[in-house]
Formats: sequence, C-alpha cells, structure tokens
Amino acid sequence: MTQQEMLMRQWVDKLNQASEAYYNGKGELMSDYEWDALFDRLKLMEEETGITLPDSPTAKVSEDNVAGQKEEHEFPALSLAKTKSVAELVKWADGRCIWLSWKLDGLTLVVTYDNGRLTKVVTRGNGHIGTNITHLTPAIAGIPQQIDEKGHLVIRGEAVISYPDFERFVLETEGDYANPRNLASGSLALKDIEEVKPRHLQWIPFTLVYTEHDITSWGERMDFLVSLGFNPVERERIDHPTAENIQAMVDLFTHKVTNKVFPFPVDGLVIAYDDTAYAATGSVTGHHATRAGYAFKWQDTHADTTLDHIEWSCAANTISPVAVFTPVELEGTTVQRASLCNISECERLGIGGKGTRLQVIKANKIIPKVIRITEKVGVLEVPEVCPVCGAQAVVTESESGTKTLHCTNPDCTAKQLKKFSRFVSKEGINIEGISEQTVSRFINCGFIHEYADFYHLSQYSHQIATFEGFGRKSVHNLLESIEKSRTTNGRHLLYALNIPLCGGDVAKRLLAEYPVAKLIEVARTALFDDELASIEGIGPEKSAKFIGFFRDDKNFGKVQRLLKELDIREEEPQEKGSMCEGLTFVVTGDVHHYKNRNELKAYIEQQGGKVTGSVSKSTSFLINNDAASASTKNRKAQQLGIPIITEDQFVEQFTKES
Repeated sequence: MTQQEMLMRQWVDKLNQASEAYYNGKGELMSDYEWDALFDRLKLMEEETGITLPDSPTAKVSEDNVAGQKEEHEFPALSLAKTKSVAELVKWADGRCIWLSWKLDGLTLVVTYDNGRLTKVVTRGNGHIGTNITHLTPAIAGIPQQIDEKGHLVIRGEAVISYPDFERFVLETEGDYANPRNLASGSLALKDIEEVKPRHLQWIPFTLVYTEHDITSWGERMDFLVSLGFNPVERERIDHPTAENIQAMVDLFTHKVTNKVFPFPVDGLVIAYDDTAYAATGSVTGHHATRAGYAFKWQDTHADTTLDHIEWSCAANTISPVAVFTPVELEGTTVQRASLCNISECERLGIGGKGTRLQVIKANKIIPKVIRITEKVGVLEVPEVCPVCGAQAVVTESESGTKTLHCTNPDCTAKQLKKFSRFVSKEGINIEGISEQTVSRFINCGFIHEYADFYHLSQYSHQIATFEGFGRKSVHNLLESIEKSRTTNGRHLLYALNIPLCGGDVAKRLLAEYPVAKLIEVARTALFDDELASIEGIGPEKSAKFIGFFRDDKNFGKVQRLLKELDIREEEPQEKGSMCEGLTFVVTGDVHHYKNRNELKAYIEQQGGKVTGSVSKSTSFLINNDAASASTKNRKAQQLGIPIITEDQFVEQFTKES
C-alpha cells in the first residue's frame, strides 16, 4: 500500500466514524467544517490518484442506522452533488428555470399514502433500504394520517427540530446532544411515542417523488402538496438563472440564516429544475442523480483568535464550558464567545488555558464554534465547585461516552432557570426583551437569586452593557421594561410565582373570590389544606398545592420581598354575558378579529361558554378561519357532524357587535 493509499485509508476511517456518529444521534466527533474540509481533501486525492477505496464517503450515501424493520425504497433516495461555488450552480442550471430551497439539516423520511391513508414512513437509510418508523408518526408534526387524495403518493421530506425546541429540551432533560440534527436522529431510534413527543419533531416535505397526476412542474408539485394540507420547504423560483440573480437569491436565504429568521437548522441550499421530466433524464454517477438537484453549501470563513478564559455556565444541573476570546468579525458580526458543549468536546479539540490560539467559525452562518486549536498554552482547569452556588461539581460520563460537569446541589439557583423564565414571561410579570439565555447569564453572573432581584438589576447596568448582544441602549430598554412590569395584577403575579398546579385559569378562579392580598393571607393562615377547595374549578388537590406553597416560610419570604417591588392593581370585574352559554368551542389556527386565541377564549368563557383543546362529541362548534383545510381537527369535526365556522361567523352569531 502506497503512502497516499495509507493516508486515504486514515481519512476514510475518520470520516466514516464521524458520519456514523452524526447520523445516528451519538456524540459529535468532528464539526461540519472539519468533515467538509477533510472530505474535499480526500476527493481531490482520489481524483489525482485515480484510486477510490470501496467504503469511501465520496462514493456512497451517508447512512442512518435506525434500528427496526428494514424496507426497500420504491424510489432510491440518492444524494446530491455539492458545491460551494455559485458559478457551478449557474453552469448546472444551464439557462433552465430552477427553484432554490433550504437544505434542511435533519433526518430524511420517505412518506407514502394510498387512497388518502398513510401507509408507511421509512428513513432514508443507505438510499435503497431504510427503517420503517410508521409507528412514531403520531409524535412527528406535519405527517397527517389521512389526506384528500385517492391515488398513490410518495413524498420525501426532512424530520427536523427547531433551535428553540432543541435548547428547551436539552435544558430540561440535561441531554448531551450536540445539535438539533443529532437530537432528531437519536429521537427516531426510540420505540416509545411518549418519549418522542417532547422533542417536537417536525417533518417538512422537500420534494414530491411520485403522484398519479400528470404534474411535470416542480413548483406545481409543491403547490399540490400545499393543497393537500402539507407545509413544504420554503422555495424561490428563478426563471433566468444568471450568476447575478442566483447570487442575489443565495444572499436572500443567507440573510434569513444569519438573522435567525428561519428557526430550523440548515446546512446549505438546494437547486432543482422546474421541469421534472427533464430532471428525470439525468444519469446516476456513483450515488448522485446528476439532474435530480444540486446542493450548495456556504463557504465557512474562519477567524484566528486568542483564548482569554473559559467561562463555566450553569443551566439546570449541567455546567457547560464557554470559550471567551479576543473579539473577531464573522459573517458581519463581532463574536467573542463560543460554547464548547461539554468536557469531551474540550478534550477532542485539545483546549488549553489563557493564550491558547483558536480558529473560530459561525457554523451554518449562525452558531459560533471553535473548530481547531493552532497553539495550546497551559491546560484546561475543570472547576471542582459550581460557579453559581459553590456546591461540589462532579464529572459524569453518559452511555455514549460523553463527559459532562454537574452541580450536586438540588437547590442551586441555576436549576430554577425555568421558573425564572416563567416569572418574566408575557403571561407572568411580563418583562419584555429578556430571553431565557439572558436570564441564565444573569444567574451565572450572580445578579439573580430570587424574583425580587430583577428589580435591582440597575446596579449591574455597566456590567450588562459589556455583554455580547447588549449595549447602553439595550440596557436602557431592559431597565425601562423592568420598571413598567412593576405595575401588574393578581392573575399575572400568581402565574409568575410558579405555584404548583396554578396556571392562568386557576389564578382567575381564585381571584374571583378574593383579592390577591387576602388570598395570600387565607392560604398562609388556613387551618386545612382544602380551605379553597369549594371554589369552582379548584378542588382539594389544587387547594393543597396553593396553600402548601404559601405555608413554606422560604416561599413566603420571597413573595413578601417581591411584593415590596410591585404595584398590584385589581382587575375590573368583567360583566358576565350569556351569548355562549351552554356551548363548547374548539379554536384552531390563526385569528384576526381578536388579538390572539387567548383573547377569543376569554370572551367565550366570559359569555358562559367553554373552550377545549380537542374536538369530541360534546363540541358545539370548531372555529377555524381555514374551514376548508384538511387538518386533523377539521376532519374530526366533519366525521362527527360538528359545524366548522370562521371567526367572522363567530362574531356575527355570538357577539353583540352583530
């Protein structure tokens, strides 16, 4: 074996191991940037030598190995050739009408319908054989069980998880997933639907593979999917593909990525011919169909910088390392921090101490990421205590071999992040412009220990102004929003306090009987746990939880300190009506007459009606402005003979305005 062949063997093994981990929900062994760079080097060497090893990733489809019943694809799911050059896209388009769409970064699923009924959902697998996961579809949004189409239909789409849902899941479960794609892949390997549901997987169709209808325009085929109730990938048509207008469209999509307008992970764009008959005439080279589409990947630019320190950020009970380095310009923004995820990632990169030289990119134009250590200085010092509460910190290793640092104190303030986020939310005290990430930062800096501390953040204004994403103007706006939130009402206060079983509806029922000050007094002095149980809609369990919360001296002390900061205004009692008396409504979709669905719900209840979340025999009306849609609720209402009315029809029938 020649030296070149030995090197190629090393590269192939390294790429395949990283790919296997990436596609099967395991720990990340290489960043996308590193994988693409090594792949390009391998491909170049293969072209120079004329040698391609049998298991080279350049000659095969990356494979998911989801366990389960294997199934052969009716139509092979081949991969697309990739480029980072707009000029190559122009050459491939060859003057024909094309469509540009997202290259979603999830797990490809092939969905089949027969006579309007979902018959199977199969993972891409190796492009020829995948795994049947039809049993999991109730936990994946976007795959209806039935559609209004009688023929045979095959659709290919991507199962993805949005960045907000990924961050929420990892925070709540303390999972060690590297990215949304990693979580999506791991989720589809599960057997239990109830385990999959909290991950909020969504399936987005990106091409109609087969239909019995004679539709030869790719754009019209996507419109056909829309008419059936699907929500296909965002797409833009280019009638005359020149370098200028393709670049302009690429820039449009890039702007959406860099400004986080699009919530799902992507790793590039895809161009496809509008003429599907022409696209089908292409040949197959290796595992690529030459005319099926062409993938465009962004050219990641890296910046060299110097590590200042590692900041240990505590959220839930996981303490994560964050690299803080000399600020650099990337993708039009200044970057000075990048998450290192966990201790395993630090070890993989070889992170050292202050002065270590780093290379940083913005992965997929969004997330700052350390990709390489060019000069290591000193060693990484892993803290032995939690940076928030000072309790012992311990390193644990998961089944997949990922090492993470954890706080051992169950009462650590950082573990209350979800409660603080609820406190500042719109339904709670409503401090505008403060995200969960910002709350976490304030906790880690020691600014926030309890609810009342939000009203003393002004003493840290100079420090907050130096935070990434902040400045004097944004700090001013934040402090102004905090001052505005001092005036609130009892319903928002009770929701914000995170009292077990006390949501907005329970708060409203309690406050209908007592003003908030009296309610707290009753709870604090109650002789029995069921003191409030006789109030309609409360009952003994909710009463016990509410009273137990205020009997706890620690909780009561925090509430007393918070009340000193607030001006509680009692809500004017609303006049009860009877326009909806005895009727049960289900509301779905967007509304335009009311501010939001909650306002419509409040009106119905104020008029003596009930609002439930699902359609049943007891439902009187389903309110849906898209009365002709093929949604699950619409179909259920039609099956049960329940009237479907628009919001305008509701206003006409059930309000005095009519």
